[in-house]
Amino acid sequence: MQDTSHFRAWAEVDTDAMIHNLNIVRRVMPNHSRMAIVKAEAYGHGLEGVVKALDNEDIRFFGVATVSEATRIQAAGCHTCPFILGPCFPAEREVIVQNGWRAALCGLEEALHYNSLGKLYNKKVNLHINVDTGMGRAGFLPHDMPGLGDKLRQFEWLNIEGVYSHLSAASQDISFTHKQIRAYEAAVRELTISLDLPYRHLCSSAAVFNYKAPGTNMVRLGRIMYGYSPMPSPYNKELRNTLTLYSRVTLLRELPDNHGVSYDHTYITHGPTKVATIGIGFGDGYLHYLSNTGARVYLNGEYCPILGRITMDQIMVDVSHMEGVQPGDVAEIMGPHVPWSELTDRAKTIPSNIITSISSRVPRVYKP
Repeated sequence: MQDTSHFRAWAEVDTDAMIHNLNIVRRVMPNHSRMAIVKAEAYGHGLEGVVKALDNEDIRFFGVATVSEATRIQAAGCHTCPFILGPCFPAEREVIVQNGWRAALCGLEEALHYNSLGKLYNKKVNLHINVDTGMGRAGFLPHDMPGLGDKLRQFEWLNIEGVYSHLSAASQDISFTHKQIRAYEAAVRELTISLDLPYRHLCSSAAVFNYKAPGTNMVRLGRIMYGYSPMPSPYNKELRNTLTLYSRVTLLRELPDNHGVSYDHTYITHGPTKVATIGIGFGDGYLHYLSNTGARVYLNGEYCPILGRITMDQIMVDVSHMEGVQPGDVAEIMGPHVPWSELTDRAKTIPSNIITSISSRVPRVYKP
């Protein structure tokens, strides 16, 4: 593993744990193929490092949000095909066709353009129909389904190989989620009258362990693969942490009574206080929203509360209860002792916001 002794902050990524989490899904859903969602730096884990680790793990597609992410996967030498999950600008479609990547089909205007590009390059264009069953973001609506398959069959250069939708409230609204599942099943029945659709996918991490969708044969794995399930499940205890965010103590000081700490003095010391400055801040992705929420770090086997506001490059923690703290000591900022869920609750946000905020100036170190 890479030497981290000179890093002020870094993220350690456990690719074995990631594959372990993937294997849980394989065991639970043995008849489904898998799409690994690696957009947004593979949920903060680092795109290139993750796709290289997963490229030989029988993943059917790498799910991304942008053409630039797909380009990086190809440049990394991976054999697994990128899948661009959302609509693309007209100027981006040409490179998709040239490289044989998969893309979402959200409307007939897109179909016409992709067909003309397929003819231009003498290449079949592989697309998956996006059906909007309630997300309200992109795709054909359920009332568009009658006759859609026949319309798409008229495009000579298109290979409509899949259909998918996205659950908008799987972890919050069970009744609406079942309504979406029924709408998706109806769309699949209508489309397969005219089309052979070998890939049918609806369930993402929030639904993998908790919902049945008989009309599907592929799952999209994001948070579960990275060690966090959005819903209660007996399988959750088997998931392993895949990322630990570390930083180092840069300075140790004794502040007097009634002394302000950090911007605007939102924290004032209550007596002499031993304060450790740690080299991480919101410029590294440790959210400013965690200021004054009871957020803490794990340092030398002890929890240490953060004092005052989180700054761009540094945080200050109270180590008055500890002996022997020294500059250079390593603090766990997020990981097995300070999990995503704790930071999520304190920041009043969602887990994906916490993990994808880790910035590019934080090196990713892969183990084993």
